[in-house]
Amino acid sequence: MSVLLSVNDLTRRFGDKTAVDGITFDIEQGRCIALLGPNGAGKTTTLSLLAGLLAPTKGTIRFASGAPRDIREWIGFLPQHPAFFNWMSGREFLEFTGRLARLPAREAKQRAAELLEAIGLADAAKRAVGGYSGGMKQRLGIAQALIHRPKLLMLDEPVSALDPVGRREVLELLRGMKRETTLLFSTHVLHDAEEICDDIVLMQNGRIAVSGDLAGVRGRYRQPRIRIQSEQPLAEWAAEWEREPFIARADWQGAGTLELTVSPEEMERARTFLCRDIAERGIPVQSLEFGHSTLEDLFLRIVGEEGRP
Repeated sequence: MSVLLSVNDLTRRFGDKTAVDGITFDIEQGRCIALLGPNGAGKTTTLSLLAGLLAPTKGTIRFASGAPRDIREWIGFLPQHPAFFNWMSGREFLEFTGRLARLPAREAKQRAAELLEAIGLADAAKRAVGGYSGGMKQRLGIAQALIHRPKLLMLDEPVSALDPVGRREVLELLRGMKRETTLLFSTHVLHDAEEICDDIVLMQNGRIAVSGDLAGVRGRYRQPRIRIQSEQPLAEWAAEWEREPFIARADWQGAGTLELTVSPEEMERARTFLCRDIAERGIPVQSLEFGHSTLEDLFLRIVGEEGRP
């Protein structure tokens, strides 16, 4: 795949605070990229830099050859808290944004009708936007970002403020958008990223901690996990289990719940040992789960490590 956008040593400072600290990554055409990180990691500032809403303190943002001088032609952007003219109908709002994007009046009208159908708002096209639900407004916001057929659609926390129904609606819409344009969206909800993205860029304190295609990141960082839940505190037995050479780490999730990280090549040994030991000791275990660490585990580990003095 060809590279649509290259970011090199991108930095943005506000006074003595560095919000984005020398990040470098590429966005390939036709991919869906999740920009991950906790609040304050630098995600919104990064999107604002890429959209041209902020100027970098240093570093470069380079689009592929053939990009227009005015990069807004190639970019569709939805901020975290979009603003609407609530007295407008959904159709009027899209036609208005189409005209702002320099579409001829006839094309803006046709494109608005196409998008209202695509986002499931055709039946609400004549209703005032002020009467839309949160999910409907977010879908309308995505439509306005697509009105001029951008090559890169950027969304800042598109589902963070939505209820479960609205969140599901928007995620399904984004899944469909992947077939039409390159998609970059920020989120701190790891499950959303795992559902629809191809690549991730995980930020912490303005820097990139991990990046790459989702499958590759999972393969590099995934570790076997054993989760034990008991009716009684497990501390007495856990102290002995932690001394076994195949147990890399033990994490408590309450007095009666223990999660053991196992050396990758020792999972079968750990499984055999724990099943036998639990049975022989008569430990009142409610559940015993064997699996692997998730993207959320990686996220929490990186955030925890970065936050330590």
